[in-house]
Amino acid sequence: MPIIITLIAVLALLGLIVFLKWHPFVALVLVAVGTGLALGMPAEATLAAVSSGVGGTLGGLALILGLGAVLGGVIEETGAAQVITDRLVGNSQGSGVVWGLCLVGFLIGIPLFYSVGFVMMAPIVFATARKTGLPLAMVAVAAVASLSVTHGFLPPHPAPVLIADTYGADIGRVLVYGLILAVPSVIIAGPLFARTLRNMPQTRGAIDLDNSQLPARLPSFSTSIIAALLPVFLLAGVAVLKSANDALAASPVLLVVGDATVALLIGLVVAMVLLGRQTGQSIAALMSRVGPQLAPMAAVLLIIAGGGAFKQVLVDSGTSEYIVEVLSGFNAHPLFIAWVIAAALRITLGSATVAAITAAGIALPLAGTGVVSPELLVLATGAGSLTCSHVNDTGFWLFKEYFGLTVTQTLRSWTVMETLVSLIGLGGCFLLEGMGV
Repeated sequence: MPIIITLIAVLALLGLIVFLKWHPFVALVLVAVGTGLALGMPAEATLAAVSSGVGGTLGGLALILGLGAVLGGVIEETGAAQVITDRLVGNSQGSGVVWGLCLVGFLIGIPLFYSVGFVMMAPIVFATARKTGLPLAMVAVAAVASLSVTHGFLPPHPAPVLIADTYGADIGRVLVYGLILAVPSVIIAGPLFARTLRNMPQTRGAIDLDNSQLPARLPSFSTSIIAALLPVFLLAGVAVLKSANDALAASPVLLVVGDATVALLIGLVVAMVLLGRQTGQSIAALMSRVGPQLAPMAAVLLIIAGGGAFKQVLVDSGTSEYIVEVLSGFNAHPLFIAWVIAAALRITLGSATVAAITAAGIALPLAGTGVVSPELLVLATGAGSLTCSHVNDTGFWLFKEYFGLTVTQTLRSWTVMETLVSLIGLGGCFLLEGMGV
């Protein structure tokens, strides 16, 4: 019964947004409350789940998205994004340019959490779409596919690390096998799939694509790269130092600098100083535009918060436990069982990380059977946690709102891309097992 109610809730949400043209935030909150009550939760518990879902989601994302939006705005308005894009794209036209973005997204995605990598890539995605005339969704998918793959397959991202610890897998082998799976996953779900979106209508997104206000003096390429990627360098450098010396892991300085919010804040201030100096703009002038840069993020954050509320209702109602009971007697290959459990939790709960970690706890007995490599079990679980992202996933709404897409367009681009990554990952696990890994 909980599965049927959840399915009806998702269909109702799609109907309200797609056909009745309701605002996603209002529709998400309404459906979250209605779903909780329909699942038998007391009214007080339902409202508590909605509140905790909103708070928990915004608590992890509000500062990152806010600082990322301002940093992206500075990089965009000072012309740094245009300079980087000109160097990456050159005189190339057509869909070939998405390969460069795919590589950049992969390099950024390895050390960074998904949301941080997303806001780092956004201004470059917008500038590339503007320069090439390609649909924004097409360019975004090519870049974001890399971030999804690294998020689901590669340490030091939270889900692969925690799953490996649960299964007792060797983290080094997980990284090696993950990289093997990452290459075809990124290529197929990124540039190759992105080509099918070539006829999708162009959108403006959360950031204005009009670059008519670029300064007369543009920054240098080296300065633009430093300004755009300094948070990446900081977070990656701290991670390397911590892994090289255990004593440094508890260093207060590294703990502060290695925080994503602090790294973005440092990157923002440095970007304003460097780019302002090279383009002849004062920090005060750049600061005066922070308000307009943050304004589009208000709606994005509220919609993401609504998705978090919907997810939390499904968690607190015990829907995930019901799914576990349904799947407990499932008789199939261990890799497929782990993937199915993670996929079912992902579809039901929305969060890839929550789905992966929860699925690992459920599928733990499979790691002790000796039938399959625990490292491959880690990757199969991670792959399952990426499948079929839809309206209860905050990543779905982040992609939709940031790039100004409709729900249908987001399902056609983001959801299909995520599912491709998941299926390719599962297939790769079976292939590696067949090769004797």
